[in-house]
Amino acid sequence: MALKFDEQLSLLQKPDRAEMTDEEYAVFDKNVEVMTQNWGFINNLFKVLPLNAKEYIGFLNFKGSLFNDTCYLTDAQKEMIGVVVSSYNCCSYCLTTHGDNLRGMWKNARLVDKISYNFRSAKDELSKIDYALCEYAWFVTAHPRDIDSTQIEKLRDVGLNDHEILEAAFVAGFFNYTNRWVSTIAPVANPGHFSHNRNFDD
Repeated sequence: MALKFDEQLSLLQKPDRAEMTDEEYAVFDKNVEVMTQNWGFINNLFKVLPLNAKEYIGFLNFKGSLFNDTCYLTDAQKEMIGVVVSSYNCCSYCLTTHGDNLRGMWKNARLVDKISYNFRSAKDELSKIDYALCEYAWFVTAHPRDIDSTQIEKLRDVGLNDHEILEAAFVAGFFNYTNRWVSTIAPVANPGHFSHNRNFDD
């Protein structure tokens, strides 16, 4: 689809199609198609990032490497980590979009809201592994100077293997990285993300 960059959706200038190569625009166009199929709308952030097309494509590739069929944690566990990290970092955009994703996976809007506000309030509703992942994500976000072997041992104690632990570290780091620059450019969240995936019997 020939989407025009005609909306002001962040603090940055709007992308210019003339500055993108055909190959770069084709990547953008394909991502738009996938989001439209999955959500019914286009995530506003991905209409902002083509301002720097090569970095946009690099971000898509990095994100894709963490969410694919060969990974070790479930997509829901990774979204859960993202919600915990984004909540602590007060990244409202990431919290809104990834909370929407997690609601769609868990089919439990109430539980996702509890994770968003304070994951500890959901301890009795989470598995030991999921709660340990939340604790890990919160700790490395809130106390980066205090990270030591204790964090790995706690994850091993609940049954996570080293492949899964490394992936948890990648995902927590990815969301901390993303939260910083997303908050900086302040994209406008899609209204659909607030109401999407909320009509479940939970």
